[in-house]
Amino acid sequence: MKSIDNIPTSKIQRASKLITTGLKVGVNYAKYYGEKIVKSEEEAKENLNEANATDIYDGLKTLKGSALKVAQMLSMEKNILPSAYVEKFSLSQFSVPPLSPPLVVKTFKNYFKKSPLEVFDTFTAKSVNAASIGQVHKATKGSKNLAVKIQYPGVAESISSDLAMVKPIAIKMFNIKGEGSDEYFKEVENKLTEETNYVLELKQSKEIAEQCKNIPNLKFPNYYSEYSSEKILTMDWMEGVHLSEFTSKNNSVEVLNKIGQALWDFYMYQMHVLKKVHADPHPGNFLVSEKNELIVIDFGCMKEVPDSFYVPYFELAQKENIENSEFFESKLYELEILRDDDTDEEKKFFKSLFYEMLSLFTQPFHEEVFDFSDDVFFNRIAELGQKYAKSTELKKMNGNRGSKHFIYINRTFFGLYNLMHDLKANHIQINNFKSL
Repeated sequence: MKSIDNIPTSKIQRASKLITTGLKVGVNYAKYYGEKIVKSEEEAKENLNEANATDIYDGLKTLKGSALKVAQMLSMEKNILPSAYVEKFSLSQFSVPPLSPPLVVKTFKNYFKKSPLEVFDTFTAKSVNAASIGQVHKATKGSKNLAVKIQYPGVAESISSDLAMVKPIAIKMFNIKGEGSDEYFKEVENKLTEETNYVLELKQSKEIAEQCKNIPNLKFPNYYSEYSSEKILTMDWMEGVHLSEFTSKNNSVEVLNKIGQALWDFYMYQMHVLKKVHADPHPGNFLVSEKNELIVIDFGCMKEVPDSFYVPYFELAQKENIENSEFFESKLYELEILRDDDTDEEKKFFKSLFYEMLSLFTQPFHEEVFDFSDDVFFNRIAELGQKYAKSTELKKMNGNRGSKHFIYINRTFFGLYNLMHDLKANHIQINNFKSL
């Protein structure tokens, strides 16, 4: 993959790049309207989605940072976005153009005040993995093989301006409007700011590795504060294949269930015991070792789960509570899904919508053992997502619903469910974390 020698860092440069991308999208729509005359609506729309996904991703991948991180988050919305966008945006998880070796050395020296070879015995200036906020390089120090994550220049400084440019797209896509919408964007901005603070990530990584060390078949790298800084993070080099590559191979059911159980236990232990969860569950953050152990390699995005949200959220994971209409409604108010200023029509609509959603999404918690390979379950999730994505009734209403904590908790569960389905894990003990 071709490397890049510079990243637009100023507000004007980044805005100009997005404007150029917007113009390309406009041309694509012009072609689409022309194609509708000579081709079927389905074929013309498919070509439009493919062209837009390519142009938008190509624009975002050169910007990196928050703009590309949004694409990464959207790539997990398999039930909302057309497949062309999901496939293209999925590249942002672990496959984007890296910085050129000269720019890497210059960036490292700016951050650490020393060149890489003044810090490490060996350092490979060509990256082995490039993502949205930083890229990874191999290094050695004594007998240790190390992975060194270097943050892209200008990423931390451009978060607010990037989100301001992306905000209109998000508002339209997710039907966000009305008072209080700013708190959703502030939540995303705060999390992205945390992800660019490698001192915080170092602390979180060490804490989670220590707290979750007793979970079977789960491994973490060691982290090295002496070789890290606010924008450089150094850890053990972990041998393994990305989870997406692992799931593409022919693995035995026993192995898939072993990895799946480790992944599920990891998330349930964090959620229910630590009340703080790794909120970035995409394949690029997980490796599988030769011994079929799950390796977790990124703790930049951690979400604390306050009791004020945790308690009503998981009370609604119980089937009997969902079926109790009065109790169900009271919890929807606690979670800010229903509001005091709702009309009778809005109240009826959103109560019905969330009853349907929660009855389906909480099914794994209604069982002692669950089959995540069940295509019927995941097809129903996809159908429900498509139903409300196309709902004209929903588009007329204020989609600004729910506590700000839903953003990353829902992201966590959607990502986790998708990973479990990709693994085809079919015998997962749901409450196994209680015995750890």
